[in-house]
Amino acid sequence: MNAQTPPKKDDCACFTPVHRQFDFWLGDWETNANGKIAGTNKIVLLQDKCIIQENWVSATPNYTGTSYNFYNKDLKKWQQLWIDNQGSNLLLTGELVGNQMILKSDVLTNPKGEKYQNRITWTNNKDGSVRQNWEVSKDDSKTWTSIFDGLYKKKK
Repeated sequence: MNAQTPPKKDDCACFTPVHRQFDFWLGDWETNANGKIAGTNKIVLLQDKCIIQENWVSATPNYTGTSYNFYNKDLKKWQQLWIDNQGSNLLLTGELVGNQMILKSDVLTNPKGEKYQNRITWTNNKDGSVRQNWEVSKDDSKTWTSIFDGLYKKKK
């Protein structure tokens, strides 16, 4: 295949079952947390279905973010790179366990010098919704505290 020939289904490295594990998150969503609208999210495929791109618009004014999610064949793990309009970023790595995509950050240090780790779990619910639970551990993964528990429902 040369640079000018578009890939065929059989030529593309991303036409495998493992590359499709996070496709349950694709779509146009309204996200609710604590009984209130938290924001909207549009999740799309890019680059011959090799990248899942998230496009978040918070209900909080002037807050947006984008993530790029992909299966890293070298690590044999999923990764997410989140970048928002406040200059923050987060790198997560993990895998599909049952009906849940579970991604964790490395141990990070906050401005006070305290160590912490992020864990975000997306649950593919039977009704077509997706639950996203973002948790933080400050004790080397012994205990986790939820900081965002949102339910994604498809926009109508």
